[in-house]
Amino acid sequence: MTRALLLSLLICGPALADRQSFPPVDEADRDPTLVAFRESLLASVAARDTEAVIAAACPDIYLSHGGNGGPGEFVEYLAPETSDSQEGQIRQAYWSDLETTLSQPGYFDDEGEFWMPHQWQITLPASLDPYVAYFVTGEDVTLRQAAEPGSPALSLISYEIVIVPNYRDGADYQPVMLTDGTRGFMHGDFLWPMTGHRAAFVKSDAGEWQLCTFVSGD
Repeated sequence: MTRALLLSLLICGPALADRQSFPPVDEADRDPTLVAFRESLLASVAARDTEAVIAAACPDIYLSHGGNGGPGEFVEYLAPETSDSQEGQIRQAYWSDLETTLSQPGYFDDEGEFWMPHQWQITLPASLDPYVAYFVTGEDVTLRQAAEPGSPALSLISYEIVIVPNYRDGADYQPVMLTDGTRGFMHGDFLWPMTGHRAAFVKSDAGEWQLCTFVSGD
């Protein structure tokens, strides 16, 4: 897996980097068989069809850092045998994250693997903690002066990397810093963590597409 887009660095001043926009381009249309596979898999995910989703996965699907991978671990995430309501909520969140990730624009790497979301190909500066880096998933997203819907707009942001040093769980607006040092507040609906979920489709030796990675973290 190759991450090809570089976030350019500045070597002085308060900024971490020049502001850069990375508009999404979905390369899936380059392979009609991939499009068909993704549509079929998304239908299975929407139906919460565990058996069909497992059948579409690699025998050694990568699901966690340090886990065993494979269908056994996948089943644990998709359909844990528990009556605990909290566990049920975790399961539904996992299904939702899977569906959202597979729906994102993606790209082919140098090995022919198809990765989603497209921003996973952005290489962050080594000096930047990836856990505070977020991708703005929308066009003309408002950066506001305060954490309120009617607060004055400072700028409109499209498909950029921003820094969220102190993410506030449950808050609608998050304090962000642009890579040029500008600070403000942005609605959390448009922020995707750069350590968030990503997925990869890989062709088997028989030429069939399979889901071979679904993981989060650095």
